[in-house]
Amino acid sequence: MTKEIDEEEYDHVIKVVFIGDSGVGKTNILSRYCHNEFLPDSKTTIGVEFASKILNIEGRKIKTQIWDTAGQERFRSITNTYYYRSQGAFVVYDITKKTSFDNVDKWVYQLRQYAGPEVSIILVGNKTDLNSLRAVGKNEGSEKANLLGDLEFVETSAMSNINIKEAFEKLVTSKKID
Repeated sequence: MTKEIDEEEYDHVIKVVFIGDSGVGKTNILSRYCHNEFLPDSKTTIGVEFASKILNIEGRKIKTQIWDTAGQERFRSITNTYYYRSQGAFVVYDITKKTSFDNVDKWVYQLRQYAGPEVSIILVGNKTDLNSLRAVGKNEGSEKANLLGDLEFVETSAMSNINIKEAFEKLVTSKKID
């Protein structure tokens, strides 16, 4: 007999923020993870959007409370406040846009400044379905993750549903949850 998980039934809550340049696919990663859908015509996030989902990890129900932040510079002063008390973060770049990769350092710095040094971070190279347009190699992403403090690293495709669930599981298991 299968039991539906009650949205209020969980053992722990983790606040996770999505940050990165505008257009890197943060909203579609979130949409794929929470609703198993890809929205090719998704609109630019203004401010912040919220979602949550419960993961079963090692027999525990972990609720991921996800904050999808706007990537545009004009929202930066607002979105910095959303980092506060974050336990985990996805710093996302588009593998086809070198500038989004170059800006990762700035995003990680801001995250650590506002969320604190204890936040668990996964560097995410998104849009692997566009591999023929790749401007950032997988090795470059992995090296950047190491240079920025031994961050976790994964490449994903929200469109093709590649490594989306695995990225969340990696983030949740990287936290020391009591």
